Amino acid sequence: MSDMTETASGWLSADELETARARMPILYVEAVPVRVDASGEVTDIGLLLRIGPDGTVSRTLVSGRVLHHERVRDALLRNLEKDLGPVALPRVPASLQPFTVAEYFPTAGITPYHDPRQHAVSLAYVVPVTGDCRPRQDALDLVWVSPQEAGSAALQGEMPGGHGILLKQALAHVGHVY
Repeated sequence: MSDMTETASGWLSADELETARARMPILYVEAVPVRVDASGEVTDIGLLLRIGPDGTVSRTLVSGRVLHHERVRDALLRNLEKDLGPVALPRVPASLQPFTVAEYFPTAGITPYHDPRQHAVSLAYVVPVTGDCRPRQDALDLVWVSPQEAGSAALQGEMPGGHGILLKQALAHVGHVY
């Protein structure tokens, strides 16, 4: 038995990721980017616009895997920068206690969260951002909406895989119940 710790980069090839997704839950972080006023009240919620594999445009949250040998705090920052750009200036909470843990299953109906690719467990956070947000990677745009707009059933219905429910939980967590 070796005393050496594996310190590989944590990136999996597409084939390795597909195999891992088929065999075990994958850990994710999800973030609801928000703007807050001077008193800490949420004034706006940032939602990404993305094109899905089937060509449909939907609203979604910042989301990404936690890599091997990566701290949750670092994964949250990396995924916020990946989706919102390098000058979004996120303020990661001092306590890394998520507002919820979302369990995504490849079989619909087990939980409100569904991901046909995998079984995933996601730690969800509300993260204030103060900088200039410019979506990157596969996001088309970032739209800022009021908490009232975000609480609407119509908007939440535009969010696939249970992200609308996750958004509703985030709103409740920051004191906006609709």
